Amino acid sequence: MARLLPDGQRLHLQHGPIDLIIGAEGAREVAFKAARARFETVLQELVAELPLLRRAVGEWPAGGVARRMVSAVRPHGAQFVTPMAAVAGAVAEEVLAAMVAAGPLARAYVNNGGDIAFHLGSGERFRMAVAGLDGAALGRIDVGFADAARGVATSGRGGRSFSLGIADAVTVLARTAAEADVAATMICNAVDFPGHVAVLRAPADSLQPDSDLGSRLVTVSVGALTGAEVAEALARGVAVAEDICGCGLALSAALFLNGQARMVGQAALTLISDRSLCDA
Repeated sequence: MARLLPDGQRLHLQHGPIDLIIGAEGAREVAFKAARARFETVLQELVAELPLLRRAVGEWPAGGVARRMVSAVRPHGAQFVTPMAAVAGAVAEEVLAAMVAAGPLARAYVNNGGDIAFHLGSGERFRMAVAGLDGAALGRIDVGFADAARGVATSGRGGRSFSLGIADAVTVLARTAAEADVAATMICNAVDFPGHVAVLRAPADSLQPDSDLGSRLVTVSVGALTGAEVAEALARGVAVAEDICGCGLALSAALFLNGQARMVGQAALTLISDRSLCDA
């Protein structure tokens, strides 16, 4: 499916599980045409290499999106992770690259279910709110042309993919959307309280037989936790976020669990202590 949204300024592309909202300022019609053309074969390319992409990083794949996935995941290879951890961000990147190559754009973005690749021309800025599970604004992103960030991603146990951890959400800014995607996944997995009776888990393949996580236990639900337990779980995530940001694999991260939040990294991603201050 490809259609302009009612505002006439954004393009909606959907094929199977991939659902993109795209915006562009500048040569919009040319950019949207390029986005549609590149999107035509993205899903088929991924399906063709799915067995490889569901395994821990090994050989290089052939497709452009798949290569972006493997490139983003490979630096995290000391821990278990498959290229599927970067799929949403990599798809957004690939479509955005086609748009930018097609014509001059002041600003553009491809939003793949909350994992966003964006382009900024000289003097331009990208601003957005970070929302929690209830839709309320929890933080704000403000990135300028001179900043390194060109991707943002959010992972959490309420998201589209399984999580090994218990975070409500982890939002990450990185140099690319694929890098942000995998970093958010790794940090989200680390926000955890192992063995807690309030956390219900199940083997991933019992919920989805072809899951790339195999029989690893994923979080199904989280019951009552004390404030101290929430703080301990977040501290585990912060330690991983500091390592990832320290290695340059992400620029900043915001971690959220049961009303508590933690911030790591650059100030382009900031928490909102007073929700009434958020106007976007």
